Amino acid sequence: MNEVDEVTGRAKGGVARAEALSPSRRAEIARRAASARWGKPSLGVLRDGILKIGGHEIPCFVLDDDTHTRILARAAFVRAIGRTGKVKGGRRFDEELQTPAFLSAANLKPFWPSDLEVNSKPIIFTHKGVGIIGYRAELLPDVCDIFQDAKNAKALRPNQTHIADACQILSRGLTRLGIIGLVDEATGYQEVRNKQALQAILDKYLRKELAAWAKRFPDDFYKEMFRLRGWEWLSISGKRPRVVGKYTNDLVWERLAPGILEELETRNPKDDQGRRKGRHHQLLTDEIGHPALAQHLHAVVSFMRASSTWDNFYRLMNRAFPPKGQTIEMPFDD
Repeated sequence: MNEVDEVTGRAKGGVARAEALSPSRRAEIARRAASARWGKPSLGVLRDGILKIGGHEIPCFVLDDDTHTRILARAAFVRAIGRTGKVKGGRRFDEELQTPAFLSAANLKPFWPSDLEVNSKPIIFTHKGVGIIGYRAELLPDVCDIFQDAKNAKALRPNQTHIADACQILSRGLTRLGIIGLVDEATGYQEVRNKQALQAILDKYLRKELAAWAKRFPDDFYKEMFRLRGWEWLSISGKRPRVVGKYTNDLVWERLAPGILEELETRNPKDDQGRRKGRHHQLLTDEIGHPALAQHLHAVVSFMRASSTWDNFYRLMNRAFPPKGQTIEMPFDD
């Protein structure tokens, strides 16, 4: 049995019986046991991995709940702080789901953070058909702080000093905020998290549907572009070279916010005739998108006016507003 299988199969006979069953049958029994024993369906897992810290390997998980709670397996957690990793015999199951025994001593309570009683409660979930008990990942730096503070205050009991020593080693690789990042890295959830963060940025810039058309690009944006490229300017309504659209994507949309051009292409695609339902700027939000566009266009036109050639202007743009996700051009002379 591995170190995260904490809920089922403790008795030797039970293990032998479980090994004789098919995987699907074992999973079904585990699910029924969870429902009967815990009174509600157990949470599932989005990602899992191994957190390596302080010479220990702690199974970690990202739960499939509303907040994507990061969890450390209880048995490995307890061993990492110098305990045996086993719950004391004779404790009822509901008692196991209270504040951990290693924190319940009266001499430690003065050092608890205000939210510890809530955040220290074990969480039950299932993974690959097995019921598991874990702690929120944030509890580990809290435990380290509690024992370190108690040690500094000379409030530890002799049988607690080895836990304080173990916590001191762990705390070297932890911070209250850093633990979430460590779990995300170990489980691979950081890729999902980064995509969600990017989407949150895009949603601030862009609306879901096209708004009514209003002029957003100043005439000088195109006049100065024509001047720098050496093209003849007739009028704002005159025919423009097809490359103007590519320049606009490059100078504006690729530099306004990360991923915004790709999102605009998705929300405002071309039809079979190469036409779009509307202009890209009609998807910008009034609160964030349009002010950001106006500010960016003002800077672009200012750089255009200050430049005598297209190459000079483009070099200024790359230094001041590099395309999102690309390397900034350094201002060194050739």
